[in-house]
Amino acid sequence: MSDFLLKSISFVFHPLIMPLLGVVFYFSKTPRFIPDPIVKGKVFSIVILTVILPLLLFYLLKTLNKVNSIYLKTTKERILPLLLNCGIVLVILLRVFPYFEILELYYFFVGILCSTLACLILAILKVKASIHMIAASGFFMFAIAVGIHFKININGTIALTTIILGAIATSRLHLKAHDGAELLIGMFLGIMPQVILLNYWL
Repeated sequence: MSDFLLKSISFVFHPLIMPLLGVVFYFSKTPRFIPDPIVKGKVFSIVILTVILPLLLFYLLKTLNKVNSIYLKTTKERILPLLLNCGIVLVILLRVFPYFEILELYYFFVGILCSTLACLILAILKVKASIHMIAASGFFMFAIAVGIHFKININGTIALTTIILGAIATSRLHLKAHDGAELLIGMFLGIMPQVILLNYWL
């Protein structure tokens, strides 16, 4: 594969879009009736908080010379963005998906918070984990859980997400952004919080 294609894969499946994909996937599969205005309001809020706001914060940090690229290549430049992301996820848990509204999405974002905190701790310890793999594998596990929870066939989603995980891993290795161990750590950090939290909603 060409460098352009591999870079495109890393960009298209950037970690910023994975929470949004999880929310859209849930609303597209849930058999529960949720009024359209509520769905649109929740999705719009997630777009603002998980895509637009982090991008604005990134450009602010770049202007202040706190980060060099959106891929956060060093552990040092990961610390502040990850800390800010933890704050954003807390806002989502308190305001967008509180515990008493949509339990599945509440625990999805609790899992994201746990993964982000674990990645932050590793960054402080100067250990890199693939944030791409954390985000994609977290969505992968959530999608499987939703399929089991609602007893629906999501084989197509599982197959597609598996291909995406493979493409992301290949692109990150080829571009020398991570080694195999960092990819495996990322996958572990993405999957395990979602698995552990299944006990509370599945």
